[in-house]
Amino acid sequence: MPRIPLVDLAASYARHRDAIDAAIRRVLAETRFILGPEVGEFESAFAAFCGTRHAVGVASGTAAIHLSLAALGVGPGDEVALPAHTFAATAEPVTWLGARPRFVEVDAETGGMDPDALKAVIDRVRAVVPVHLYGLPVDLDAIGALATAAGVPLIEDAAQAHGAEFVRADGSVVRAGAYGRVGCFSFYPGKNLGAFGDAGAVTTADPALADTIRRLADHGRATKYEHLVVGYAARLDTLQAAVLTAKLTTLRESNQRRRELAAAYRSRLDGVGDLVLPVEPANRRGVYHLFVVRTRHRDGLLAYLREAGIGAGVHYPVPLHLQPAYAALGYRAGDLPVTEAWARECLSLPIYPELTEEQLETVVSRVRAYFERV
Repeated sequence: MPRIPLVDLAASYARHRDAIDAAIRRVLAETRFILGPEVGEFESAFAAFCGTRHAVGVASGTAAIHLSLAALGVGPGDEVALPAHTFAATAEPVTWLGARPRFVEVDAETGGMDPDALKAVIDRVRAVVPVHLYGLPVDLDAIGALATAAGVPLIEDAAQAHGAEFVRADGSVVRAGAYGRVGCFSFYPGKNLGAFGDAGAVTTADPALADTIRRLADHGRATKYEHLVVGYAARLDTLQAAVLTAKLTTLRESNQRRRELAAAYRSRLDGVGDLVLPVEPANRRGVYHLFVVRTRHRDGLLAYLREAGIGAGVHYPVPLHLQPAYAALGYRAGDLPVTEAWARECLSLPIYPELTEEQLETVVSRVRAYFERV
């Protein structure tokens, strides 16, 4: 294991140990492992945290996107706009439903969906799925206006953005997952709010849509043996809900610590080599699920850091439009040049609430040392 890992799950558990262990013991004593009361408790708490009316716990972030698209009627012959600079889970549910991903170029500064690129395809798509990449919201006002004008739903992929905020044109503040028709969250263990396995949630202000998603996630049931529609096995486990509720109580302070670490990285790496540091526009407040820099020397720096025991990573080295799984769509290298540049140059440095000042300084000193060599 690297001396300074990219993500330190052991440190996270140690910080929350008492609350998590107590929550798990309660579930074990109750033995209501499927849709126990902890699921509803977490849903209510997470909806309140996001500032929306409803949250539906589901099996994963991928399931959140899948169920949302299905509930909104996306199906064979449809196209769905989404970025190619993201994890495959953003696109997979589109394909499962028989629809076609329409990969949209990203913004050069932030890596999020470019509203101008979306404008060129908005009349051809059935839904829009922007990704709040690395914990930074996309330009929701611009993308939302395009979706509204076209009459298509905006589905926020907020898998990396628990608690991130966007300032609307009127000055009001909205959290990720509370702007679009639905918000889709992952609680994969390394996320800002991480479970002890796969877990996810869908947020929405629409009670009818929440009910539809909840039913789809539970085999399409109205009662135990009455199935109104063909559904899925995509419920949130009670144990995971209990763990998430225990950790949700510290999420605000954890996000603030990530922002402090990001500010420290910025101040100490400014002007080093050809590094391009993360940009945070004035109308957005990121939560730094990842701290991603860009450099033409990415592969060399990555190897150097790993040799020094620093767990740097790459998110994401091969954009979706160039993945073998999507070769049949006919995309070629050069079709999305900004996306491809991000894939070549992006490098994730360690960031998590438990990262110490000494560890951060070690990462910074190693990055500086590398560029002094090259």
